[in-house]
Amino acid sequence: MIYPEFSTVLFEIGVIKIRWYGVMYIIGFVIAFALLKYRAARRDDWDVRDIEDLIFYGAMGVILGGRIGYVLFYQFDAFLDNPLYLFKVWDGGMSFHGGLLGVLTAIAYFARKQGRGYFEVSDFLAPATPWGLFFGRIGNFINGELWGKPTDVPWGFIVNGQKLHASQLYEAFLEGLVLFCILWWFSRVPRPRMAVSGLFLMFYGVFRFAIEFVRVPDADPGYIAFGWVTMGQILSTPMIVAGLTLVVFAYRSRPPTKVAPS
Repeated sequence: MIYPEFSTVLFEIGVIKIRWYGVMYIIGFVIAFALLKYRAARRDDWDVRDIEDLIFYGAMGVILGGRIGYVLFYQFDAFLDNPLYLFKVWDGGMSFHGGLLGVLTAIAYFARKQGRGYFEVSDFLAPATPWGLFFGRIGNFINGELWGKPTDVPWGFIVNGQKLHASQLYEAFLEGLVLFCILWWFSRVPRPRMAVSGLFLMFYGVFRFAIEFVRVPDADPGYIAFGWVTMGQILSTPMIVAGLTLVVFAYRSRPPTKVAPS
């Protein structure tokens, strides 16, 4: 398959350019909002106003955390040379792990403001999150970035005369569609507090760690150790450990039949 070389700009209004990547983020937030409304309708402890606030704080966490994380994790030298690089968003650059930290911070703020438990909020939010990951990776594919390594598999894409793994689409499938199905199925019945959040962290970490083997690492920092360990794998490992720990602790500490549906 030949990569069609999409334009990164969907349309222009004067000097304003609407880019596909930004539109993908918006679509992800809209779908998450709809799914959370559906979940709230089945419960009596959440309403639409709560969902609107949660999506707003979550969006701020994704955008700010994603940008700050990208600069600190992948472009720290550029930041040290010029701290204003942090604000050069037109150059692109977002980090999932940074966005995750931003969302975790946003959840803490929202939970405290609402007088809710932290994991009450994160368990409720987690099943709707993979759609944002799905459309974010589709945005990467449209932008022609984050390509995988050279390959001879029949589903590879020809890019500049070389057949490459479409690692963006692999991530969209695993981190988006597959993760959504797992979490939506798992959360359809009452689960112990922390279990849904733990499952999200664990499976995302596993999927991302695996895909890094066929994805080309950022030129800076490149491979971190042993000629194959990437920054993505280093950042995903704590997620796997934390997720597994949360799931084990959730089931050992509280029986699933005595908590509200997540």
